[in-house]
Amino acid sequence: MSRLASTASSKISAVISDVDGTLVTDDKLLTPRTRSAVAKLHASRIAFGVISARPPRGLLTLRNSLAITTPLIGFNGGVLVDPDLSIITEHFLSPKVARRAVELLAAHGTEVWVFGVENWLLRHADNPFATLEKRTVGFRPTTVEDFGSALDVAAKIVGVSADFALLARCEQDVAALLAGQASVVRSQAYYLDITHPLANKGVALSEFAKLLAIPLAEIAVIGDGGNDVAMFKRSGLSIAMGNASPEVQQAANFVTNSNLEDGFADAIEHFILGGQRTNAPADEDRAGVEAC
Repeated sequence: MSRLASTASSKISAVISDVDGTLVTDDKLLTPRTRSAVAKLHASRIAFGVISARPPRGLLTLRNSLAITTPLIGFNGGVLVDPDLSIITEHFLSPKVARRAVELLAAHGTEVWVFGVENWLLRHADNPFATLEKRTVGFRPTTVEDFGSALDVAAKIVGVSADFALLARCEQDVAALLAGQASVVRSQAYYLDITHPLANKGVALSEFAKLLAIPLAEIAVIGDGGNDVAMFKRSGLSIAMGNASPEVQQAANFVTNSNLEDGFADAIEHFILGGQRTNAPADEDRAGVEAC
């Protein structure tokens, strides 16, 4: 684990964690140490919440396993729901932008998935990533020939490809073409998420803070993806996973171990509960790291 030259909050009242690549292993499992770390947060009266590209339904297992009582944040902030899944806030793509997004993704040669609050639609169920996603979210997709009216109430549209370089180029192209109309960012190397401009983790963090009446400066966040950087910028303390890219790690106050090495639990034990948040001098090069 490492700490970077930056300023982090001295008081933490809540922790918000990304899910895939952060809270769970690559097999989508919670380790015993992760469960224990969240239980310790509860015992310390530090609120715990999750934020994810998953639909709200895909967070129910975590809600039950980790006794989460705070709002669940799905679709990268596209929907905030109570633990019983009743909607608090929603940010859907406009129908026009949703249809344009589908056209652009198809033109780049990616598979296209469309998510609403209650459904997940795709055209080819035999895609191997569909099998992975089904295991991740805990429910089956619906195969359709045409997305039709589902694009009138789309919370998230995903471009899917095993060609990571292609998807990176697609991200740049689609982000430029939909600038100001949608948030376009990869949640994984193989998933490009397109959501409403307000459906990003930075805005969602601010909404979460207001709902819990906790200052942003007292919220710690942890994540591994490019879509997590938006919440890094608004939080009082940010932690990147060891499996995050160098760019994501550079954006955080601290870097923990990977999600295959109980990095989440280490971060909670050392940086949150252990209070190991003394930072290097502010004028040092942020690229320099010092072992904890």
